[in-house]
Amino acid sequence: MQEKWTENDLFLFQHLISDDNDLEYAVQQSHDRQFPEHEVSKTQGMLLSLLIRMSKSKRVLELGTLAGYSTIWMAKAIPDGGQVVTLEYEQERFELASQNIRHAGLQDKVQLLCGPAAQSLQTLIDAQTEPFDFIFVDADKPNNPLYLKLCLQLSHPGTVIFGDNVIRDGELCNANSEDPKVKGVRQFIEDLGLSDRLDSTGLQTVGIKGYDGFTLTFVKA
Repeated sequence: MQEKWTENDLFLFQHLISDDNDLEYAVQQSHDRQFPEHEVSKTQGMLLSLLIRMSKSKRVLELGTLAGYSTIWMAKAIPDGGQVVTLEYEQERFELASQNIRHAGLQDKVQLLCGPAAQSLQTLIDAQTEPFDFIFVDADKPNNPLYLKLCLQLSHPGTVIFGDNVIRDGELCNANSEDPKVKGVRQFIEDLGLSDRLDSTGLQTVGIKGYDGFTLTFVKA
């Protein structure tokens, strides 16, 4: 099935999404350095772009920069005067993402913070940072429940929260899994459902990145 999923994604890429030299440069730089190929696919990047534009988001928060591929997608989607704040734990990835964002000419739209995401989030909270309109949660999955609690302190009514990679090749439903990543996303989804402040859904996906899925949440209050 993976071969067919990939072929269909390639068809969608060809007919729906124009080539973008900045994005291609960023992903190639990442692959050249043998970083994990965890960046979103082209269709997923466009989905983020469309969601940001449809929600008229100006302030975007990203957890998990990697080489800046999704960051560039989102920075290009926000209007002039908007900002993407993106958090990356590893110094080497932070440096490459900074380079890729400068190459794309988006340094005025993007603020990169290096360090543990929970620590960076708390720093933003303590500084009484202006709330974000759109939040993309794509960092280490065991900490997703903590990230949700912190991100809600950086949200306002109307904020959209996108949680990536939550189906885990179908292991989400495995209550006996000992995988910390599976445990993290299971608790994350349970917490989403228990909150009266949130309306959430989840969708399973297949494609060039395999079998996975995401959650989409609207902050009501």
